[in-house]
Amino acid sequence: MKNEKEVLLDEIEKLMAYGREDSTINPTLLEYLEISDLNSIKAKLLERVGTLSQSDKEWLEQFKMYK
Repeated sequence: MKNEKEVLLDEIEKLMAYGREDSTINPTLLEYLEISDLNSIKAKLLERVGTLSQSDKEWLEQFKMYK
């Protein structure tokens, strides 16, 4: 089972690569960041949902965490 950091890294990599062949940053560099940094990156990527098409929004919904 993946730990929290591995899950965040996977999600960030998918968010960054969306609509592209590969991500805009080398995902191995993200491994050196702390959990709080990764959560911040993920939150910023999810903020972009407001400027995307409806189909893009639906795809991104899978990454939101509901509490």
